[in-house]
Amino acid sequence: MGLLNRMGTVVRAKMSKLIDAAEDPRETLDYSYEKQLELLQNVKRGVADVATSKKRLQLQRAKLLQSSETLEKQAREAVRADREDLARLALERKSALDGQVAGLDQEIATLEAEEEKLVAAEKRLATKVEVFRTRKETIKAQYSAAEAQVKISESVSGISEEMADIGVSIDRAENKTNDMKARSAALDELIEKGTLDDVTGRQDEIERELSAISSKTRVEDELARLKTEEGR
Repeated sequence: MGLLNRMGTVVRAKMSKLIDAAEDPRETLDYSYEKQLELLQNVKRGVADVATSKKRLQLQRAKLLQSSETLEKQAREAVRADREDLARLALERKSALDGQVAGLDQEIATLEAEEEKLVAAEKRLATKVEVFRTRKETIKAQYSAAEAQVKISESVSGISEEMADIGVSIDRAENKTNDMKARSAALDELIEKGTLDDVTGRQDEIERELSAISSKTRVEDELARLKTEEGR
């Protein structure tokens, strides 16, 4: 069980990293803003529904009042005609209508109170949504700027790494060049000392002897000249 728990923890950690890497905070902010707008629209629809219901009740109340006024007139006319029975009947109906009007007044008052609450809630929510929108756009702008800076830094880092590789290649080329120069100088020195034959200007044995005789003759001639000049 302990091993399974550890494996589960590792899997959840890796999934969290994958989700975090794939998540764009700008999309999350836009999604949250859309949800808040939906909620605001729902509240507005609620206000509209309550206002519609209140208006309907007010129209119904107006009709009942009109009917009540008509019944009162009929009751008066019945009284004038000494028809107390008809007057009583008209007044009873009027009383029933007045009771319905009173009930409608209570419902209308309740809807008005509910409408006021919803309107106030709508205003508060609209303010919060606007504040969130402003903050959202600010955060998105900051994130975009930071993202651009990271890309620039990554590009500069890549260029630096590439230049470092080029520097290594240049150092390697310089080292090889210096090695070749040193080898060439060593070979020249060996050739001058006679350790190695100069294949570019190679002389055979006879030529070397003739050169030596010629050099010796020049030395003797120079010595004789100096003796003559010095009176020796």
